[in-house]
This record gives sequence, C-alpha cells and structure tokens, in this order.
Amino acid sequence: MSAPSPEIGRKSGIARFGVFEADLAARELRKQGRRIRLQDQPFAVLAILLERCGNVISREELREKLWPANTFVDFDHSLNTAVNKIRETLGDSASSPRFVETIARRGYRFVGDIQWQTPSAASTPSQNPVTDEELPKTNRGLTRSLFALIQIMYLVFYIEALFHWRGVDQVSWADAGSPLILILVLVTAGVGIPVRFYLLSSVGFDHALLGQKFRRIFIPLLLLDELWAVTPFLIFDRIGFGPAFAATAALLYVPFAERTLVRMAYPQEA
Repeated sequence: MSAPSPEIGRKSGIARFGVFEADLAARELRKQGRRIRLQDQPFAVLAILLERCGNVISREELREKLWPANTFVDFDHSLNTAVNKIRETLGDSASSPRFVETIARRGYRFVGDIQWQTPSAASTPSQNPVTDEELPKTNRGLTRSLFALIQIMYLVFYIEALFHWRGVDQVSWADAGSPLILILVLVTAGVGIPVRFYLLSSVGFDHALLGQKFRRIFIPLLLLDELWAVTPFLIFDRIGFGPAFAATAALLYVPFAERTLVRMAYPQEA
C-alpha cells in the first residue's frame, strides 16, 4: 500500500487545540509539549482537517489528496482506520466528538478550537527531546476496560452486602455499633449502585465528557469508597487480621487508580 502524498496542504505552521499541537511542517503531534506517535497516514488526514477547520471534507476529496489514482488500496478501510487512529490518539469519540466529527454520507469535519502559530513563535522544544520509544503507550481500550472492571467490582460488593445485610448482627466485636453499621451499609450501597451503573455505562459507550464528570464527583466518591475500604475488618475474625489489613490497603488505593485511568482515557483539555 502506498503512503499518502507528502504534500499535505498549504499551511505549514503549528495548530494548537486542547492539550495538543500539530506541527504540519515537521509532521509531529505533541501533547502538553511532548511528542506522541501518530503514523503518517492518520497525520496527513488530521492535517487536512486542521487546515480547513469547521469545513466538511468529503471522503472523495481526502482520497484525491492522499491516495493517487494509480494507488491500489482499499480506500474505505484505510480512511476509516486513519480516522479511528486519530480519535484514539486524541482521546476522541465518534459518538461525542470533541475534535473530529463524522458527517453522515458526506465526510469529516474538525470541530475543535484552533490557534495557529508560526514555528518560530511556538514554544522551544526541550534540548533533550523525548523519543517515541521513551513515551508510555496508552491503550484506551485496555484503560477503559480496567475502569469498567472496577465499577463491576464495587457493584458486586454493594449487591452482596444488601443480600447479606442481616449478617451485620453476627459481627462479634461490633455488637454495640451494628445498627449504625447496618445503616451505613444500606445507605452507601443504595447511593453507590446508581453511581457505579452511571460510570459503567459512560465508559462502555465512551462518553466524551466522562473525564469532566468524574472530576466533579471524585471527592464524594472518594469518601464513599474509603468507607467501604474498611469493610474487610468487619469479618477479620473469620479471615484473619493480615488478610483484612491487606484487602483494606488495596481498597484504599482503588479510588486513586480510578482517577488515573480516567485521566489516561479522557485527558483534560487546557
């Protein structure tokens, strides 16, 4: 399969959008000043969309610019792959686009806000630029799957607690406080179940605003999760102090792991 034509377009400056900047002359994409990998073909498509931000670029026009008439290639598959790669790299979504919008039966349009700069006006790169090999590679599919698994784990906790709520009376060391513990279990599980279903459905459908929503509810969610983190001590007389302590330590960390996964899958815009 032939590579796209190197003649991307007329502009050769640097396009800044969100936390990203695309240097059309150097054919480089950077995120917060650090270069990230984007293959030639997807970059060429992105460059054309950036140059004509706000305008619909038809699939046929992209074909004429990037795939010469004598190129034997599955054009539809190649273009779809290129657009998907762009969205994956930018943390974008076809259903809720922040940058690349699909116009049904017509083509694509770049919908983000762009600031153009000449190469001389752009920020000077580091004296020791980070190479692609040194940059961590984030797989959005894996990141979102791990986040979804955490939501399922909490749902199992809540549902199990509601099914066995009478077992609180059997906690030998907490007889005096068992009514309060029972109330906490019922209330927090009742609140937690709809929240977890919301997060699970949002990540499942790749809701583009999940990152913003999660940042807003992180503190209340953190308090809720920290309460549930101590639940292994309710049964430490059956599982032992060591396992209860280890489980609690792991559960205390889980909310921060969630936040990290969300930031990786849905990077915050500047």
